[in-house]
Amino acid sequence: MSIKKFYKLGKNQLFPICRSITGNGIRKTLRSIKKNFSKLKIYEVPSGTRVFDWRVPDEWNVKDAYVIDKYNKKIIDFKKSNLHLVGYSLPVNKIFTKKQLFKKIHSLPKQPKAIPYIVSYYNKYWGFCINHNEKKNLEKRYKNNDKFKVVIKSNFKKKGSLTYGELIIPGKSKKEILISTYVCHPSMANNELSGPIVSLCLINHFSKLKKLQKTLRFIFIPETIGSITYLSKNLNNLKKNVIGGYNLSCIGDERQHSCMLSKYENTSSDVAITEAYKKLKIKYKKYSFLERGSDERQYNSPGIDLPIASIFRSKYGEYPEYHTSLDNFNLVTEKGISGGFRVAKTAIELLIKKIIPKNNFLCEPQMGKRNLYPNLSTKNKNIFTRNLMSFLQYADGKNDLKKISKIIKVEYKKTLKIYNILQKNRLVS
Repeated sequence: MSIKKFYKLGKNQLFPICRSITGNGIRKTLRSIKKNFSKLKIYEVPSGTRVFDWRVPDEWNVKDAYVIDKYNKKIIDFKKSNLHLVGYSLPVNKIFTKKQLFKKIHSLPKQPKAIPYIVSYYNKYWGFCINHNEKKNLEKRYKNNDKFKVVIKSNFKKKGSLTYGELIIPGKSKKEILISTYVCHPSMANNELSGPIVSLCLINHFSKLKKLQKTLRFIFIPETIGSITYLSKNLNNLKKNVIGGYNLSCIGDERQHSCMLSKYENTSSDVAITEAYKKLKIKYKKYSFLERGSDERQYNSPGIDLPIASIFRSKYGEYPEYHTSLDNFNLVTEKGISGGFRVAKTAIELLIKKIIPKNNFLCEPQMGKRNLYPNLSTKNKNIFTRNLMSFLQYADGKNDLKKISKIIKVEYKKTLKIYNILQKNRLVS
């Protein structure tokens, strides 16, 4: 029932909203989510704020945009499709010739029925997008000396802000699983709304469970600048507590399942997602991290190094409808969302169950004062002590208990015993 509910929310309420990396579109989207989950917290970060090597850009909003011909007829109308306007377009109110105007009109000759999605975040620009068939018709209809009025009612606020949402489901442990998705594109279903819809289904599911072992952190952010901003505000806590997690993107069609593992393909998240596909008996495609393009870039960047992988169905940039008006709710189906939800839910459940120890000390701890080391140094060291020390070598927050057991060649039950002893002595968490 919840999948149907959130699918309808995405299709009927969220899809028409004109979103960008800043502005009222994101706020409206997050307010709709908050109506369903009151615990969602909404944050504003002022424009101009330094976030690592970036700055939060000026806030952009648009009320209307259109092109009027010599007959006073609107030939391009933002209100009919928000994809008609190039994202972050400058305000315009001016007369142009046909030649001048058509330099600013973008289309896709190889996909003549599709309106392209184009944005210019950091370079000042304005323009329109229409399908190629319509562009050809307009070119035939008008003479070169015909005049057109262009109106773009947009504005940039230097004292604006970047908006993001965060919802935390507390668990018995402070150790966290991070689920990230973005809310910064206009009317596209798979590339934009499938991730948030699946996230809402996950929140609905896990918030109902009692005695959740680990804490779940869900964030709804603008892509790239949003993850950079979020990391700049929360990095210390994330590095301390996050033991795994996923970026959810393009997860709502009925085509193949796919994923992108973390940079070195050796984290708990990598293991859990591949185990999830195996458990569900799903064939999947694995993409190299060299093919990255979403927020997995930020979470895996040097110095950040969070154990975050990505879950897709048809990966961004790999399906024909990507970044066009054809990416709609004919492509994203309730069945597709349900399949994406099952995979993500299963991977999270596996992460929740995993014990991922992390050494609490720099260098080798003094074991003797904790009665964990023989009083006499002999030729043949105690095997248990050796295993204990080997365990600590691989308790780096990247390996779960099963993996450590395999590495140190000690059966799982004995490895679990070692973990309990070390935890009791506060040597691992």
